[in-house]
Amino acid sequence: MKQTRKTTAKTEILDLIIRSEIALSHSEIQLSLDGLCNRVTIYRVLDRLIEEDLIHKVVNIDGGVKYASCHSCSTTHNHNHVHFSCQKCKSVTCIEGVEPFFELPKKYKVSDVNFTVSGICPQCC
Repeated sequence: MKQTRKTTAKTEILDLIIRSEIALSHSEIQLSLDGLCNRVTIYRVLDRLIEEDLIHKVVNIDGGVKYASCHSCSTTHNHNHVHFSCQKCKSVTCIEGVEPFFELPKKYKVSDVNFTVSGICPQCC
């Protein structure tokens, strides 16, 4: 894991993502930061946080990208879990503790998994 310097933007973005119950898009993060930094800085910070394994990227059913933090990481850190995308409120939630299972033919090496389930969340039922 590569260590980098802490900046106000990095600290605020990480805190925002950690506090959020749902995955956040770049535009949601930018809106919440209320002018703290520009959109390019936000992208750079998000890339750095992913590289440092502090957050993970979620590709939604519609192809949109959101960012989330593990809230229950134990000694075995794993971002390969199920994500739930609500068709009604458009929220994306990490469903930790549920890892997708799949089997690929031999000679395929998986480096990352993005498993999204779509439906209606408990708040919208």
